[in-house]
Amino acid sequence: MEKINIIQQNAAYLRLPYLHKHLQEMIHQAHIDNPGYMEFASILLEKEVELRQRNEYERRIKIANLPRFNDLDSYNYKAPNSMPRAQLMQLRELLWIDQVYNLVLMGPSGRGKTYIAGGLVNDAIQKGYRAYFTTMSDLVRMLNIMEVTKSANGLHKRYMKAHLIAIDDMMMFPMKKHEAVALFNFINCLHEQCSLIITTNKSPTEWAQVLDDEVLATALLDRILFHCEVVKLEGPSYRMDNRKTIFNAE
Repeated sequence: MEKINIIQQNAAYLRLPYLHKHLQEMIHQAHIDNPGYMEFASILLEKEVELRQRNEYERRIKIANLPRFNDLDSYNYKAPNSMPRAQLMQLRELLWIDQVYNLVLMGPSGRGKTYIAGGLVNDAIQKGYRAYFTTMSDLVRMLNIMEVTKSANGLHKRYMKAHLIAIDDMMMFPMKKHEAVALFNFINCLHEQCSLIITTNKSPTEWAQVLDDEVLATALLDRILFHCEVVKLEGPSYRMDNRKTIFNAE
């Protein structure tokens, strides 16, 4: 029993949480299975690696700021506004991230753009990519205060090291001049370094109106669309077709 306590103390000191917590049950199982020394050591290390990978995944999910619905395994391909199965499955392979391609999901509200964007970020995190989800308004807010707020500055640093960033509702609202310039600088820094997913209900020709600067809009679009796949989502609104009511059905 004393040796077990010593091993647990050493495991805690070496930051091996699985060994520290589950040592006794693993020793008990080893008495039953009678593995060799090499096999037992391999099992211990595998359990530690699995725990660290799970903890790292949960940490990345927490800071990714994903939307509520983000599991593309539940995607409804039968909906009239859905993306074709073959097309979405190809996107889920994520080869385009390695090629630093961007993805623009364009269409009116309620066509599943946010769901798809969040789902692809979730897929990327599961495969070990540094991936994040943000709304346009949250991104602009972060850019406005990153020089004076530690949390915003830290988020900006994470974004600069990302493999994938999804920006939801791009160009939804008009922007002030300094905000538009900050957005351009942000996208420019990520250009050919990080893949972007852009969801928007505005056509490229409308971006200049939102930014109130045709030259800036052209430069921004040039960087986003250089290596990019544009997917247009049409059809009826999923939210309107599946809306809930507070009244009892008669």
